[in-house]
Amino acid sequence: MLEEDGATDSDHLVGEEPGSPAQPPRDEWALAAAVLEPVRWVRMLCRELGATFVAGVVLVYGLSQGFAGSFFRVASDYYWKDVQRVQPATVQFLSVFFFVPWVLKPLWGVMTDVFPIHGYRRRPYFLFSGILGTVSATIVTVAAGLPLSSAVLCFMGISTAVAIADVTIDACIAKNSIDKPALAPDMQSLCAFSSSLGALIGYATSGMFVHHLGAQGALGVMAIPPATVVFLGFFIYEMKTYQHNAKEKVLNKVGGAVKGMVRTIKYPVVWKPSLYMFLSLALSISTHEGQFYWYTNKTPPNPGFSQEFVGLVHAIGAVASMVGVLIYHKCLKDYPFRSILFYAQLLYGVSGLLDLTFVLRWNLSLGVPDAAFVTLEECVSRVVGRVRLMPMMVLSTKLCPPGVEGTFFALLMCIDSLGMLAAKAGGAAVLRALHVTRTDFSRLWLAVLLRNVLRLATLGAIFLVPTADQTDVLVPRELLASSPAIVADEEEESLQLSMLTSHTDDV
Repeated sequence: MLEEDGATDSDHLVGEEPGSPAQPPRDEWALAAAVLEPVRWVRMLCRELGATFVAGVVLVYGLSQGFAGSFFRVASDYYWKDVQRVQPATVQFLSVFFFVPWVLKPLWGVMTDVFPIHGYRRRPYFLFSGILGTVSATIVTVAAGLPLSSAVLCFMGISTAVAIADVTIDACIAKNSIDKPALAPDMQSLCAFSSSLGALIGYATSGMFVHHLGAQGALGVMAIPPATVVFLGFFIYEMKTYQHNAKEKVLNKVGGAVKGMVRTIKYPVVWKPSLYMFLSLALSISTHEGQFYWYTNKTPPNPGFSQEFVGLVHAIGAVASMVGVLIYHKCLKDYPFRSILFYAQLLYGVSGLLDLTFVLRWNLSLGVPDAAFVTLEECVSRVVGRVRLMPMMVLSTKLCPPGVEGTFFALLMCIDSLGMLAAKAGGAAVLRALHVTRTDFSRLWLAVLLRNVLRLATLGAIFLVPTADQTDVLVPRELLASSPAIVADEEEESLQLSMLTSHTDDV
């Protein structure tokens, strides 16, 4: 010990002059560097992409999607189960309607790209999104005895608000991915970190709010995130457009956007990975509602988890999701698309066996308590799911041609939403066919087994994914060289540039 201390002291004395201040130990420097690294990373993104853009990503992905999405998942599950008292297969079917606004993302994308309001393409849609979400959440909270159809409409309003805000910020992300392709993985990491952190807070608080306020009262919290999106519409940086012959320009830009989408989707380098992403999502049928009704059922031998514990498990899963983001950002973002998606999908199918083990109660035979096992299962599925999703998001941004990036990225997200809608509908059909109800879960394990088999079957389509690296440009050169929307915007952009130059000269 004395020799080690002496060696350490010698290390500190090397290169020091008499009277110079003592230098911190190397371990402290390493710890400080590790702590400051995220701060430096965010500052770099703010410097390269703009502080208001980074703030917009954090608000939309962190608060609107992450927090609100996780809170909504727990609160709405209990709302349908305890307030509306519907069957799990019915809830699974109703959730299909909540995906309709996401299927309409190309429409929102066209609007944000070619229908500016008072000269702004993004700000007005943030404002509309925030107002719609706030009003919808308020109605479902304060209206007593709300009919099932009205509740579905309110939930669709909340979903529409999130979808519009999402497609608007995604248009900004897609444009920045084209302008600065080297930062595309970093932007997706920022989105994922924000979403995971927001989800952590949402899951951690959802069970407590449901327990103390009831499922319907807890949904009032859903009015807060869209209210912040309203403020985003005022402060996010956007250059105002100046248009002459606005109606003709809008028609030309709509036609250019549609032609650009049709032209782009015909390229094999675009439609093949799009098809894979659809199959990957659609074939992973959702059995969530059946499992939720089962593990919250108080009748032995069902687990009978409490509201607080359900929220806690999801919160731990959100932490695991952040770990998945960290794993991708540090270790996997330099791997080719096909390699990382193959192994991620393989792990996704294998990790589903944990669900099967839990439903069949084999964990008790192994001596693992329900609480510990479901926490393990949630962590594994979240890490694998995040590692699987992030390369697909990066791939989607790489397929967007300039000029219609918002519209085309929305089209790709629409395809993904159709895949998730198909997974929800397929899961509802399977649960109904196997007669999984509020009290009968004897065949739930068959639904989970079928889901796992379909996940592994997706590997047969991995050849559709390009072998390119995640920093490569995938858009064909002819699409980069010219775009109908860009041609339609040349006069407008020249005017903006001249005005900006004039303003700079005045300063």
